[in-house]
Amino acid sequence: MNVLGLDTSNYTTSVALFNGQDGINAGKLLEVKQGELGLRQSDALFQHVRQLPGLMERLAGRPELTGLRAVGASTRPRALEGSYMPCFLAGTSQGQALACALGVPFFPCSHQQGHLAAAAWSAGRLDLLERPFLAWHLSGGTTELLLVEPEGYNVKATILGGTRDISAGQLIDRTGVLLGLSFPAGKALDALCSQAQACKPFKVRLEGLHFSLSGMENKVKAMVEAGEPSERTARFALDTVTDVVVRATKAALEQYPGLPVLCSGGVASNSRLRQAMEQSCGALFAAPEYSTDNAMGVAILTHRALCAQEDVWTVMCRSSV
Repeated sequence: MNVLGLDTSNYTTSVALFNGQDGINAGKLLEVKQGELGLRQSDALFQHVRQLPGLMERLAGRPELTGLRAVGASTRPRALEGSYMPCFLAGTSQGQALACALGVPFFPCSHQQGHLAAAAWSAGRLDLLERPFLAWHLSGGTTELLLVEPEGYNVKATILGGTRDISAGQLIDRTGVLLGLSFPAGKALDALCSQAQACKPFKVRLEGLHFSLSGMENKVKAMVEAGEPSERTARFALDTVTDVVVRATKAALEQYPGLPVLCSGGVASNSRLRQAMEQSCGALFAAPEYSTDNAMGVAILTHRALCAQEDVWTVMCRSSV
């Protein structure tokens, strides 16, 4: 059964096809002017509407695009009441229109649920969606430590900890822009960091499973103003994020011993974070292309929803005989 998923997040337009085992994702970053730290929602929405047809053309000819049985889209940032962001209207509206035209069901999910499903699939552990696990959602707008539990075909994510102010992704992007890198700056900052010698990270205070990164941003600004080498500043910022994430994860595992740990979101593609979390916490990671914003998780959840719907229909048919 082939399905289509769409995700129109704050900085990436993406579409994905999934057949139950394999899939393909096509994505394109939104354009942000040099030196700027983001986009207005109206500008993001406009770019999504403009980019979606081109991404669908990139999938033209794929066998998975024939005989689509369902369409899904991320409709909001999180599966919480009041969670809303206009940019998701692009994928939602086009997904609903396409499903209606094809005469197939449309299944919504949240952007965060899509991240978790994509990371689990890419890590070769789709079975995690059937059991409780711990997860990090580390991105440009989110730094949350989650308790994830199965909920029908989807998952329920309860926030256990994370940042109280700016996200890890915001700290990384702001550091990168201060150093003259393009936004988003994660990949370039990671490469710059690899050129620096080890340095002592700033010890961010951990309160339970929560912490604050705004003070760290001030320290980065001070380093730049003092003329510290760019690679040293990059290393200092990334090592600090890695240190506090590791410490928070270890504290969570004391409360929830034995649960697997899955890392999702664009920041999870950072090489230093991945190495430290794998070694100290046995954490699972997606391939970098499925850590950053993508529609694969949406397509996976759409396929699971379709299977669940058809299972219910089969049971109903048998009971009526």
